[in-house]
Amino acid sequence: MKIITAANANREFSKLLRDVRKGEEITILSRGTPVAKITSVSSAALQKNAMKKLLLSRLKTEGVTGSRNWSRDELYGEL
Repeated sequence: MKIITAANANREFSKLLRDVRKGEEITILSRGTPVAKITSVSSAALQKNAMKKLLLSRLKTEGVTGSRNWSRDELYGEL
């Protein structure tokens, strides 16, 4: 992760965008305090899709647990 001041981020914005496109995460400081983070949109979307595929493949391999010998009325009826 790269850390840069707001003034330098303003001066080097095009370079920052190129770095982000390559996968770099950049934190911007204002008076020494982190105020923003620049990350690639595509990397977050790719990670989300990968995790979704992993979860779905795992769920497909899992068997159904528990017996389902109740009716809808029993499930939603009063006890």
